[in-house]
Amino acid sequence: MVESWCEPGFHADQIWRWLYCSYASSFDEMSDLPLRLRKRLGEQTKIQTLNPVKELTSTDRKTRKILFQLYDGREIESVSMLQGRAGEGVRHTICVSAMAGCPIGCPFCATGQEGFERVLSAGEIVEQVMYFARVLREHPVANIVFMGMGEPLANYDATLKAIRTLNSPDGLNIGARHMTVSTSGLVPGIKRLAREGLQVGLAVSLHAPDDSLRSRLVPLNKRYPLKELLAACSDFFAATGRRVTFEYTLFQGVNDSPDQARQLAGLVRGMNCHINLIPANQTDSSAFRPSPVRNVVRFQHELQRHKVNATIRRSAGADIHAGCGQLRNRAETERANGMAHKRRSLRT
Repeated sequence: MVESWCEPGFHADQIWRWLYCSYASSFDEMSDLPLRLRKRLGEQTKIQTLNPVKELTSTDRKTRKILFQLYDGREIESVSMLQGRAGEGVRHTICVSAMAGCPIGCPFCATGQEGFERVLSAGEIVEQVMYFARVLREHPVANIVFMGMGEPLANYDATLKAIRTLNSPDGLNIGARHMTVSTSGLVPGIKRLAREGLQVGLAVSLHAPDDSLRSRLVPLNKRYPLKELLAACSDFFAATGRRVTFEYTLFQGVNDSPDQARQLAGLVRGMNCHINLIPANQTDSSAFRPSPVRNVVRFQHELQRHKVNATIRRSAGADIHAGCGQLRNRAETERANGMAHKRRSLRT
């Protein structure tokens, strides 16, 4: 763009450094750029296109969730999580969205039930990270997880471009090993990611030990069943040397029995993997209730008894409903209730 304006190419490098090294939020801050260029940039481009419309902060002040409005009025969510204690090395993790909505349609997921709107650009993905990098400058971003709204591997090109931008040594310089891409099991995307030569982590939303149940919980399984999915995960490990994480959200009476734990152990036997057990978020659905703690612990012990590496994820931000899609869902409900109240007031 800068060169198309007949400006020297080095100005592009200056702009990049201001954005990704100095976290500039306006072109006026870019003091080493000519005034004419700063003015033109301000008139024809924008640094920030995401508009924060709602923010929730956990009681321990470590988790912040933002509802952003995009330029076209659609909304996405991003989460910032601080882990560790001050003075002992606080790790700052950002969870970003790759889409507005999601096309996968998992019945237990708030985002999936809202439907699919559009994919995000690489810039919109990166900007989610930059927002928290600016706001929490005292805590440099250490990790990025593509686990927000949408299926990252169904927005492959933008996701990959965002990874390379955030990984750039001339910018945030976040190591690829400190980024994790989550997928509901898009096999072609997993295979493609394995060939990129990147050391990013892969997290697969598994949630069930057999095809029948998984097809109910993750409709994409009907296209890419477990045998095909696990083969792609094994290939990913062979190509990258990165152990795959299987995310397993536990629902009471659905997928949390000891027998299902034994099935899961048999399914992943021989794989270099890790099982991340996730107590489900509380929702309004009577079909998908969170497993009691005793069931979660029992499930973990059964996996460990069969020599499967399994840990229970601590739910950060549970008090602010930090699960994917919950804040947008709440905001839409509040707006609907507000409109209904307004209509009632007008009638009376």
